[in-house]
Amino acid sequence: MTQDGKNGERRFDVPCTIDLENTPESLHAYVDIGTVEIRPGDRVLVHNAPSHIAFGERRVFESTATVIRAGGLTRLATKIAAYLELTELYEVGFAPAGGEQ
Repeated sequence: MTQDGKNGERRFDVPCTIDLENTPESLHAYVDIGTVEIRPGDRVLVHNAPSHIAFGERRVFESTATVIRAGGLTRLATKIAAYLELTELYEVGFAPAGGEQ
């Protein structure tokens, strides 16, 4: 099911697998949406995901997710923001040992 939204967004539903674990070995929540490629600016809304599992449990659920494809401007803005945030990592300095230059 495809719907056109604001700013050129498209929505469609896909089946997904939700893997939740809360054990001493691992604390994670993974969602697998199969072969659908998520691109910059896209959003994924997972339906009927539990908000809590007890300690010591691992559960796997089948559900549905809605993928909201970003429009062209949103995709471009996301790529630019990601590039600018990456360049912040370049702002590091090195000083010789002992404070000498």
